[in-house]
Amino acid sequence: MVTVPISTLPPATRTRPRTALVASADRSFRQRLSQTLTGLRWQVREAKGGAQAWAEAESAPPEAVIVDSWLPDLDLGEFLKDFRTHFPDVDLLTASGSVAQESPRGPHRQELLYALRRCQDTDTAIWNTAPALSKPVQVTDLLHVVPMPLAAHHGSSPSTSLPPSGTQEQTQAQPSQARTSPAEKKLPAVRVEPARAERLPELIGYAPCMLEVSRRIRLVAPRSTPVLIEGPTGSGKELVAEAVHRLSLRSRKPFVAINCAAIPEALLEAELFGHTRGAFTGAVQGRVGRIEAADGGTLFLDEIGEMPLSLQSKLLRFVECGELQRVGDNETVKVDVRIVTATHQPLAQQTQNGGFRADLYYRLAAFLIRTPALAEHNEDLPLLINHFLARMGREAPLKRVDPSALAKLTGHLWPGNVRELEHVLERGAILAGEDAVLTAREIDFGTAMN
Repeated sequence: MVTVPISTLPPATRTRPRTALVASADRSFRQRLSQTLTGLRWQVREAKGGAQAWAEAESAPPEAVIVDSWLPDLDLGEFLKDFRTHFPDVDLLTASGSVAQESPRGPHRQELLYALRRCQDTDTAIWNTAPALSKPVQVTDLLHVVPMPLAAHHGSSPSTSLPPSGTQEQTQAQPSQARTSPAEKKLPAVRVEPARAERLPELIGYAPCMLEVSRRIRLVAPRSTPVLIEGPTGSGKELVAEAVHRLSLRSRKPFVAINCAAIPEALLEAELFGHTRGAFTGAVQGRVGRIEAADGGTLFLDEIGEMPLSLQSKLLRFVECGELQRVGDNETVKVDVRIVTATHQPLAQQTQNGGFRADLYYRLAAFLIRTPALAEHNEDLPLLINHFLARMGREAPLKRVDPSALAKLTGHLWPGNVRELEHVLERGAILAGEDAVLTAREIDFGTAMN
């Protein structure tokens, strides 16, 4: 029998790979953290929420678990407490860098904190200049806020290894930072940003008006209360509706959306309520309507202000009694849906001039959420720019903006709001071709709202 010395075995056969579990509803956060940890030779598993993280840990307990500052399905405090009880040997951290109570200090805690720091440098870069957010945003401020790691894809890439043990921090720690051990002081301090726990992952931005939207979503989502979302075109009303559904008790049921302005009036009734075979010319077979298809879930009626008055009365009856009648049918169908509507029009004013039924308005507007125009939270512009460039970078080479392009972007009024910003950046990336940097020449506002 031949004995092979341990020193000659490959590293993978000598030690079990380090495994980390990342739990977050924010896919972008999971991907960034997983990429950094993989570079540090961790095997990473991902979970979209607390329940999935718990199941992953039960199937194969990891060495470390990093939980985002908010979970979509479980209370974070209760999750951390119960997880600590059932998995006492797992190194448990939150995305803010804090350590769960009585969590054992793992041998690789420094690497976990370092990975979190790198991830948060990208995600919350705008908060590096938090004191300046109380004043009007300046172009010179934004030049230091917009993260520029994208240039690494066209030059030297940032190192994912830990800093040498002998290096000293060049920046002074803020008074509010928690005390760290001498070993942890060798690493860059992890930013603890309280607003991160307040922001929903769907909504990019930390301006007070954006955090208020997240707050109102969390308050109303667990209920069945009808929600009316008001806001200018391109401000993310459908994202808000999807967030309300995701955080509701109906999240496992369908989310059905229909744009009332995109379907001709003659077909809108059949599209909403369904129809029987032969109900009208061309109805060769019966069809279930959008309302019935959303049974048990959420029905999102976008641009509800465009709905004809004749249909408003039929929708009102459904809202009142929960029963609908298919076109061409005499029987009624009982359907349980939560209705979320959206409009860019002032419906309250339209009720006064007869453009919208007042009785329907007061039933749909039981709870109001207003999505702000981009001009109302322009301090979020750098974060939004970075978000869209990073998302486009998944399918094409990553790009960044130079000072001239940034000045042009910050000087625009954005009548098309966030949607216009996305289109402008996409157009600029196409016009830039192989160039890694977007200049003012590629920033074209032309037909961005189309």
